[in-house]
Amino acid sequence: MKNKPPVVAVIGGGPAGLMAAEVLIQGGVRVDLYDAMPSVGRKFLMAGKGGMNITHAEPAESFLSRYGSRRAQIKPLLDAFGPEALREWVHGFGITTFVGTSGRVFPTDMKAAPLLRAWLHRLRKAGVHFHMRHRWCGWNDEDGSLRFVTVPGERTVHADAVVLALGGGSWARLGSDGAWVPLLAQRGIPVAPLRPANCGFDVGWSDYFRNRFAGHAVKSVAVAFTGATGKSYRRQGELMVTESGMEGGLIYALSAFLRDEIAASGEAVIYLDLAPGKDLPRIIAELSHPRGSRSMSGHLQSRSNIKGVKTGLLRELLPPDDFDYPERLANAIKSLPLRLVAPRPLDEAISSAGGIVFEALDEKLMVRSMPGVFCAGEMLDWEAPTGGYLLTACFACGRSAGLGVLAWLEGIRPD
Repeated sequence: MKNKPPVVAVIGGGPAGLMAAEVLIQGGVRVDLYDAMPSVGRKFLMAGKGGMNITHAEPAESFLSRYGSRRAQIKPLLDAFGPEALREWVHGFGITTFVGTSGRVFPTDMKAAPLLRAWLHRLRKAGVHFHMRHRWCGWNDEDGSLRFVTVPGERTVHADAVVLALGGGSWARLGSDGAWVPLLAQRGIPVAPLRPANCGFDVGWSDYFRNRFAGHAVKSVAVAFTGATGKSYRRQGELMVTESGMEGGLIYALSAFLRDEIAASGEAVIYLDLAPGKDLPRIIAELSHPRGSRSMSGHLQSRSNIKGVKTGLLRELLPPDDFDYPERLANAIKSLPLRLVAPRPLDEAISSAGGIVFEALDEKLMVRSMPGVFCAGEMLDWEAPTGGYLLTACFACGRSAGLGVLAWLEGIRPD
């Protein structure tokens, strides 16, 4: 009689878990995928709502630099399955991609749903068994089986190996709630505290500014920031004023540095260049023209094209007397200090930092103290800015964990 194939449980139905399941089913094992939500890929679909940014096209060294202090751990994963390999994988579903002007890579139709539908169809056809509304709640101490809470009640499952791909701690309503942290801590697995990443920050606006400008985009602006290490950053793009402060692509790109600066010193000061296309002498000359009967708002708009929310920011952050001095006002337009006092809560963040430390895992992403248990995706201790970097590393993690399981099963299989 032919031996039954090994059974592998994949817990978590995001990109990392689904990729692990694909590798495993292709490796000839039985794959049961469990997720607490009614359907898989919910955060993946939400991330694609404004355009599915699947990866980024830039030189490998620049791409790797986005992973900060964890680039050494992420590099071998991307060497095996990086941006180009990910694009080819997407093309395998008959979905074409293109590179945007910013270097971001998108499916031609900009949507996440067609890719997810095609992927799930392929996984089901290959034999992956999906078990929805199964919330993992740890291991049974008596026999090591996996415990799940389901609608009918608790259920235990035996598996030859496990891939944990439970996500981070942001967007709990979509399934990434960090509830796994105490379950692993109970087993002695070191977990770095989960913190918000790619998040907005509190400023503390006046009631007038908040009521007038919350929800307004600040376009054609540059942000400069110098951290405690002395390293300076400057990026140009767009911001969004919120009820409590600021968010948007420029803030997300710097969020790790800003969050750590606030943790160390209580605040982080960024400098806004509200007219990045003009130099300081030109703005001084423009504002030095007599104002005549025009209001200050009219003068700023006609002479330097500063209007709307940009004028609002100047009035919110500058002493009234500075508007009477063209040089002071021009300096503020080119370098307006904005104090950020706190990151927004973890559940509001696009992603999270922290998680299972890489030192607790071997090179195949298996927990050293728990043979047969592998981890992948955002639940590991790494972070990256938006722009396709998060998704690329999640896919690469899932693939590596799947291959690691197959190698481990082969190693323990009797002759």
